[in-house]
Amino acid sequence: MILEDFLVPTKIGLYCAYGNFYLDPKEMVKDAVISHAHGDHAISGNFNVYCTKATSLFMIQRYKKFAAGEFHLYAFHAEFVLNGVKISFIPAGHILGSALVMMEYKGVKYLYTGDYKLQPDTTCEPIEFAEADVLITETTFANPDTKHPDVELEIRKLNATTSNVMLGAYALGKSQRLIKLISDLCPQRRILVHHSILPFVKIYEQMGIDMGKYEVYDRKVMKNTKTDMIYLVPPLVYRSYIKAVNVIRVFATGWKHLQNNNELQLFISDHVDWDDIIYTIGKVKPKEIWTTHGSGIQLKSYYSNIITVKLLN
Repeated sequence: MILEDFLVPTKIGLYCAYGNFYLDPKEMVKDAVISHAHGDHAISGNFNVYCTKATSLFMIQRYKKFAAGEFHLYAFHAEFVLNGVKISFIPAGHILGSALVMMEYKGVKYLYTGDYKLQPDTTCEPIEFAEADVLITETTFANPDTKHPDVELEIRKLNATTSNVMLGAYALGKSQRLIKLISDLCPQRRILVHHSILPFVKIYEQMGIDMGKYEVYDRKVMKNTKTDMIYLVPPLVYRSYIKAVNVIRVFATGWKHLQNNNELQLFISDHVDWDDIIYTIGKVKPKEIWTTHGSGIQLKSYYSNIITVKLLN
């Protein structure tokens, strides 16, 4: 029997009272099961952190000695028990080390997605599907009007100009995906990487990921080379150089409103769109769908009288 209170939304995050742990808590807790290392899912200071190895490395890079009291690392598909709840990690395809969290309690399976994507990405483990009684899915882009374009076609837009480009992207996950895509599909481009992104790139390489060709940012190189340079920077740097000269400003994101005022639009998202969510539901075959991170209202309407959809946020 599905327990309707197996996961309860709190101001700290999703809480499992049956296992006395939180999923991706927003405040420090005793036991935190972390789906992936993005800052809105993985904060510092939790006493026990249960996650994949890559997630721990990214957290240590970001938070140093405050990353966790103790890390409990598990390979994908390895099972462990937390206060009576059986847990395992399944590749989520979002960034390197990202995991769907399968929880089993009293014979019922609850699958929490964290953030996930279905689009191909050679810089992280591809998503795997597993059947579950309850699917707890992110709904960041759960709108029938949202359709993420083909990522290769988006990247090839950079071949339409020889101008130097300042390319804004999140330092972890998106940046590494972009470096590899540009290296493969725009080989004439030289990719200069901002120093704050480099440690994450090095961890990807440490974990055996081929990142293609890139260089550390050098101001003289950028200044003296007038064409075919791409300077990859994190969002804060991108916003601070609002009046950068002799470059085309581009920000890689799935959000339309963040593309405003950019000279070239690069619609690249590391989340599922509407069709991907529907496909995932078909693969997981849940009896119930619980939604988080975004609005599940349209999913609730779509599955009306077919599957129970409960909004956790």
